[in-house]
Amino acid sequence: MEEIFIKQHSSLQGEVKRLPSSKSLSNRALILQALAGNQPVVSNLSDARDTVLMNKLVGTTEKVVDVMDAGTTMRFLTAYFGIRGSQKIMTGTARMKERPIGLLVDALRAIGVSVDYVEREGFPPIELKGFSRQLANEVTVPGNVSSQYISALMMTGPLLPNGLRIKLQGKVGSRPYIDMTAALMKHFGVEAEFKDDTIHVKHAAYKANPYRVEGDWSGASYWFAHAALAREASLYLPGMIDKSLQGDRAIVGIMEKLGVNAVFDSNGVRVSKSAAVNKAIEWDFTDCPDLAQTVLPVCAAKGVVGTFTGLESLYIKETDRVTALRKELGKINAQIVEPEKGVWRLEPGKIDGITHIEIETYHDHRMAMGLAPLATIMDVTIKSPEVVNKSYPGYWEDMRAVGFSV
Repeated sequence: MEEIFIKQHSSLQGEVKRLPSSKSLSNRALILQALAGNQPVVSNLSDARDTVLMNKLVGTTEKVVDVMDAGTTMRFLTAYFGIRGSQKIMTGTARMKERPIGLLVDALRAIGVSVDYVEREGFPPIELKGFSRQLANEVTVPGNVSSQYISALMMTGPLLPNGLRIKLQGKVGSRPYIDMTAALMKHFGVEAEFKDDTIHVKHAAYKANPYRVEGDWSGASYWFAHAALAREASLYLPGMIDKSLQGDRAIVGIMEKLGVNAVFDSNGVRVSKSAAVNKAIEWDFTDCPDLAQTVLPVCAAKGVVGTFTGLESLYIKETDRVTALRKELGKINAQIVEPEKGVWRLEPGKIDGITHIEIETYHDHRMAMGLAPLATIMDVTIKSPEVVNKSYPGYWEDMRAVGFSV
């Protein structure tokens, strides 16, 4: 499917029935389930393509492991196969070959895993050639890189005969994802102690404890955006937990500033319009970078000036997300400028008279879903809409269910 057309519709109501389970929790749980003896104890797995791929590849006997465009899968399985001593070639799409993996490879080599680069130094594909003995029980990793490197080492650290200390240098980004990993490890019977700037995991055996995956706050965030931009909205999101392990639960607080009310019950959350909207907001996305593509389009469309930090990791995601947002939001006369290093300012422009927008997705699921809520105020064409399969395959069906013509 090359593109889809969404007719403008501003009154939304209904239940979002295809909202996925958490991809982040599912992918971690699959690694931990495998490390605990591979008994099928994890339920309510995400149906996202990344998770389906992880579920398939974690048990593969093939020499070549193709993770396609799944960054989490690449990083988690590199550590998983590496520390288990498996001999594998880890590869992926052309974009995956542009996403750095050198920090993880350096850490694995320090521990004692034999790793070679197949093509370009610092990037996939890589060849894991075995692991004979542990050379070090401490590695140093920059704290501001993808937390997936850190989580990959945390989960596999207990397999090492001397355990593992992971020393984090500098500012720590995406801390909730590290906490999420530690909480899941504890559920599977292993403690990860995070004290000062060091994570310490002792040599230990995982236990196969049953685990049910909760709803995905990254996916839920788009419905908060729909509610923020609609003329009227009452949307029920089943399976969403108030006291969540996911950092993207922060969307509740962000969208409260942008005119969305959230009421939890025992089965989920209802989101609706509220009258109060801030004229300007500030937010640090260090702990929830995946929310940027939800929040910035809402600010642009509502005329809210935004000052944002913590977007550094967006440059090495599925696409360069800062540049992609700058280009696409420019189509509704918004500008993203960087007045000083590490600070991004969104300056909205007039959108009166814009009746239709064509959105390029840059092979990035979050570009499609983050900008689709503009269909509450104008007709929207989305190029390459199948990208949503990476994390939320039922998204377009859910848009139809709440009133859109897609």
